[in-house]
Amino acid sequence: MTVDAPKSRMSSEEAYDIVLEKSQRILDLEKVDFLTRWDSDVMMPEGGAPARASQRSSIAAAQHRYRTDSDLGEALDVLEDTDLTEDQAAIIREVRREYDVETSVSEEVNNRISDVTSGAHEDWKQAKEANDWSKFAPKMEEVVDAWKDWAEHVDPDGNPFETLWTKRSGYHAQRYIDLDTVDRIFDELREELVPLIEDIRESDVELATDAFTANGPYDVDTQLELCEETLDLLGLDWSRARLDTAPHPFSYGTQHDVRITTRFSEETPMTALQGVVHEFGHTAYTHGLPQEHYGDPIGEPRGLGVHESQSRFFENHVARTEPFWEFYIPTLREHFPQLEDVTPQEAYEAVNQVFEDNRIRVEADELTYHMHIILRTEIERALIADNISIDEVPDVWADKMEEYLGIRPESDAEGPLQDPHWAGQIPAFITYTIGSMLAAQLDAKMREDLDVDELVRSGEFDPIHDWLEQRVHRHGQRYRTDELIERATGEPLTAEYFIDYAQNKYGELYDL
Repeated sequence: MTVDAPKSRMSSEEAYDIVLEKSQRILDLEKVDFLTRWDSDVMMPEGGAPARASQRSSIAAAQHRYRTDSDLGEALDVLEDTDLTEDQAAIIREVRREYDVETSVSEEVNNRISDVTSGAHEDWKQAKEANDWSKFAPKMEEVVDAWKDWAEHVDPDGNPFETLWTKRSGYHAQRYIDLDTVDRIFDELREELVPLIEDIRESDVELATDAFTANGPYDVDTQLELCEETLDLLGLDWSRARLDTAPHPFSYGTQHDVRITTRFSEETPMTALQGVVHEFGHTAYTHGLPQEHYGDPIGEPRGLGVHESQSRFFENHVARTEPFWEFYIPTLREHFPQLEDVTPQEAYEAVNQVFEDNRIRVEADELTYHMHIILRTEIERALIADNISIDEVPDVWADKMEEYLGIRPESDAEGPLQDPHWAGQIPAFITYTIGSMLAAQLDAKMREDLDVDELVRSGEFDPIHDWLEQRVHRHGQRYRTDELIERATGEPLTAEYFIDYAQNKYGELYDL
């Protein structure tokens, strides 16, 4: 005869307290890992790398133990048939999801991932400095193999790439946007953007592309002061943030403490400015998360795709507009008087030029940017499917760049070593395009409620912040990603608004 499993003596109140306590520990550890990553790029001496790798591995192991704790599993079971409030149900949904995934993977598999990825970032930095893919390739192979093994444990019968896309835990998770949606958006972008880019290259219109580069060099200390004032203008709360420099711009943190970085070029201030405005969007989202929910899923962002929509909104739909340059050019001239004769229209044209030879993703224009993302994603899928080897990546990269953009990288640093993302995660880039699509969709919806252009022209950013906070930020993970997007914009995620925006904007710029 069958013996029923003993019922838990845990009350629903005790069970919910356990879920909150474990969630707090998991998220605290994640945020500590953010600080170690920030410190690695900003403050840590070169000799600190071996210890830092060990520290990050220990943090990851501790997170896994909390995520798979038997008391947490029992508490989730107790709460399965309990009447819960909307917020409580959302918290349980998110914690349960991670618990189910993490308990399907052995500690050995997770330790392997943490061991491999904790040191991979340092290997990438050294390989990029040496401009030599072969110095990173062995570690990249370990990263790919570790994640393939993880996917096999999580869903033995599933598509491993889709498993990696939809079932990751923590900050890098992108839940509730299926791979079919990604494929549909990528197909639409290939169909619409490639011919648009070709038409632009055939256009006889000459934009003021050298408005900034012709007036250099630009002192780095002055650029830093300009970046700080720009963040002031946009409305950054400095009591909960700081700005530093790093090899690759990022924004990590919590509602209470965000670390922003950018990087500088003496040839143009736009490298630093566009980077810092992009990271401001991330920071605004993080600061807008409900403080009272720090430590539970409602106090966490709704995946990297939504996070990226906030950075792309400020970078593209604010700082790449004509009204922004009408507002901002006096500030720029104060710091760099050599730009006294540059008009707002010339600045607008310079920041919106479609490059014929840009090989660097983070410096790409709005259109070619997505071809950078698509080629990386295609390489990731081929690696996970064993269709190409790690050693083939530079050649495949160059071939795809030539196919989509008509150019080839001149070095490994301009090719597959330009981004640090593969040192830790696969897939690593889809969310950037998802975020751009959502940014355009949010922009279109916002314009039904606000005169966005006039607000930007006047430097009045508070109404824009308030609109985004009410529609997106304050909800954290209260809703699934697809539900949040529909609530915020009135319809599912689509590429339609971005394509319309791109065709109208660049059609006017290049007289198409």
